[in-house]
Amino acid sequence: MKTLALLPVLLLVPACSSMEYDDPGKVETLTIDFGSTDLQTLAGEMVDSLTAAPQLNYIIHDHDDEGDARIVTYMGGVDNRTTQHLDTEGITDKIRVKLLNSGKFRFVAGDQGQGEIGDQVRFQQDSGRVDPAKAREFGKQLGADVILYGTLRSIDKEKGRTLEGGLFSKEDVYYQFVLNCVNIDSGELIWAEEAELRKTSKTGIFGG
Repeated sequence: MKTLALLPVLLLVPACSSMEYDDPGKVETLTIDFGSTDLQTLAGEMVDSLTAAPQLNYIIHDHDDEGDARIVTYMGGVDNRTTQHLDTEGITDKIRVKLLNSGKFRFVAGDQGQGEIGDQVRFQQDSGRVDPAKAREFGKQLGADVILYGTLRSIDKEKGRTLEGGLFSKEDVYYQFVLNCVNIDSGELIWAEEAELRKTSKTGIFGG
């Protein structure tokens, strides 16, 4: 009879849910998969290294804006060679924002921005709605000094439950992120940095 009395309560338990805001900078350990903390950590290490790199002090600027020593940069992609389906643009976006805010770098538009630029220039020139004397033209974009691109890799290991291991299963994931900076004029690799992460998890018989 006591079991039957508990049934209505147990049936209601799965229906309970909640939502709350949390600190986006809080360490995230829900799963062993690549997460927000990993993205922030890797991007932060790369930005710290690049902004302090003495190799970039030798970049020769060939632009009209006199006195602007910021390095004009094209943000390339990050090749995902992990076992997970990742949106690596989240990494490049984070790096670009931090570098731009550092005051040492300027960025030219990537593939996505070039599409919008092309649409807008054609609108200004062809729609008849913009004063021709004020319409923008093709062929006047700023050329980048350097290009950034990289690779994210993972090595995944898993060990099943054994008596010696206390009937726990274990997972281990090693992440390696390499970012490169190439001088566009010379094709020379002038800076490269590696950042590493290792994540482990242990699961008991009942998932705990």
